[in-house]
Amino acid sequence: MTADTAPATASGYSPGRTLPLSVEIVRQFRRRRTMVMFTLLLALPWVLVIAFSLGAGSNAPQNSLRLSDLATESALNFAAFALSVSASFLLVVAVALFCGDTVASEASWSSLRYLLASPVPRDRLLRQKLIVAFGYAAAAVVSLPLMALLAGTVAFGWNDITIPGTGEVIPAATVLPRFGIVIGYALVSQLVVASLAFLLSTMTDSPLGAVGGAVGLVIVCNILQAVETLGALREFLPTYWNTAWLDALAPELDWSGMIKGASVSVTYSVILLALAFRRFRRKDIVS
Repeated sequence: MTADTAPATASGYSPGRTLPLSVEIVRQFRRRRTMVMFTLLLALPWVLVIAFSLGAGSNAPQNSLRLSDLATESALNFAAFALSVSASFLLVVAVALFCGDTVASEASWSSLRYLLASPVPRDRLLRQKLIVAFGYAAAAVVSLPLMALLAGTVAFGWNDITIPGTGEVIPAATVLPRFGIVIGYALVSQLVVASLAFLLSTMTDSPLGAVGGAVGLVIVCNILQAVETLGALREFLPTYWNTAWLDALAPELDWSGMIKGASVSVTYSVILLALAFRRFRRKDIVS
């Protein structure tokens, strides 16, 4: 009787069933940093409401048309202000944290080699990690302006929006659909941060290094934007068009800045993610 030939793979094994998204979503949700970051993002609008209430008697300029001085005019004004003050740092940190910690933390815990030994195909592991990380990053970016809209409605009422700079008043019903464009563009503008953090996460076993590298990029780009002698070269910086969403709140919707910004952001993101997958395929997970 001839001995049976050993199967090439274990019975019931299917690469497409390894590391389900539901498992990764729950694992990341239970992380303390996830709870802390979402608590901070959801609490910030209410902290701003308290700050404006305490500063109600301050010497604010009369008839000021700055976004900060118009924040209490309506819920939409307040939401736009909350997004403007958080997009350049707090949201950057949140996105970098969710995308930069996801692979590097597995390496630092020495669990990455066991995940791949399950065996989970490398491309699948990275894809599952990427989907979940981008999902949490998107939820972070969306949650803050939505909570600010709620907090602004409760504190300042659902009034028409006053446009910064011009002082023109636009009906809230007209601006509300545009606020969806604002949130959508805020998501796109954070793609570079998310992609760079994810790339660095595949290159190091230090989550802090991956997060810090992505945040550092934003800081350097903001400094370079102030160098006016760079001229039109500044338009190729990944953060140059981050505030283009303000054009969505103008009396006449202007897409030009947002189209340029989205093109730059998506281009950088695709390149960085391609490098991440290329790097991870060759990564030595033993050392």
